[in-house]
Amino acid sequence: MTKATGAAGGPPYLRIVAGIRQRIADGELAPGDRVPSTRQIAAQWGVALATATKALTTLRLEGLVEARPRVGTVVAGGALATPARRRPSSSAPDRGPAPGPDADPERELSLDRIVRTAIGIADAEGLAAVSMRGVASRLGVATMSTYRYVPSKEDLVLHMADAAFGEESYPEDTPEGWRARVELGARTLWALYRKHPWLAQVGSLTRPLLVPNLMVHGDRMLAALDGHGLDPTTLFDIHVLLYSHVQGVAVHLEMEAHAEAATGQSEDQWMDSRAADLRGLVESGRFPAFAKAVGSFEDGYDLRLDALFEFGLKALLDGLTPLVEGPRPAAP
Repeated sequence: MTKATGAAGGPPYLRIVAGIRQRIADGELAPGDRVPSTRQIAAQWGVALATATKALTTLRLEGLVEARPRVGTVVAGGALATPARRRPSSSAPDRGPAPGPDADPERELSLDRIVRTAIGIADAEGLAAVSMRGVASRLGVATMSTYRYVPSKEDLVLHMADAAFGEESYPEDTPEGWRARVELGARTLWALYRKHPWLAQVGSLTRPLLVPNLMVHGDRMLAALDGHGLDPTTLFDIHVLLYSHVQGVAVHLEMEAHAEAATGQSEDQWMDSRAADLRGLVESGRFPAFAKAVGSFEDGYDLRLDALFEFGLKALLDGLTPLVEGPRPAAP
């Protein structure tokens, strides 16, 4: 393990920056290549996560690296140019228009820019990577400046969630039938969770998010179910059940992203590394039903979250149809 210290070489984060910068200059890391994550930097250099985050932030401000949603931090396209003279890549998370030479970042600051910058960080690195200090650093302003617009990270996350849930709208022509309308609502939410996986980590069924743009989706779902003679409790139970299906599957989008960042292995690579453990369970004789099911796959079970979402949605709606529409009349 490389140990970063604050000795003659300067602050630890600057030594990390210099090391990664040199790897880029030498061609060891080419444009588009992933650079070490904050966890990997912390482990390799023996520093705190905050120091690793500061190093990556410095590299971003130099234009050497950029954050890409659901990919991570990668070497920027023109990273071999002189860092001090480069502007950040246009494919990085939204930072607003490039300031002119006399522009004052503090005067250009707004709540929308703060929220969109925080969303960009969360999309690329997960919700845990969002901090008031990190957002301010990305915007090139003092940390205290952001507090004039949002009082805390908790409030910032609420603004982020509200903005993210507002990115999808519904067509003016509402589909016919309650089931088609519920399917539209569920798939719209799934698309948002797909776009922003961290959303599934915000709020819970017992402590729901009370933000306007999420209420838009909820109101649509309730309206689709209304008018079928359901009592209020049953109406809300169905609504909550459908929402929990969408959120429950979506939680694994972010969990997988965290696991891949922490281990450096894709889902398939991780499963391959556990082949011996799986074989031991199958051959132990203790789990006959599991062994039979696993043994029936030619190439193993392929867990696809999109397909699982659709499968679960259909199963739920099939089961709810008699309740919503009422029992069918008996055949004469």
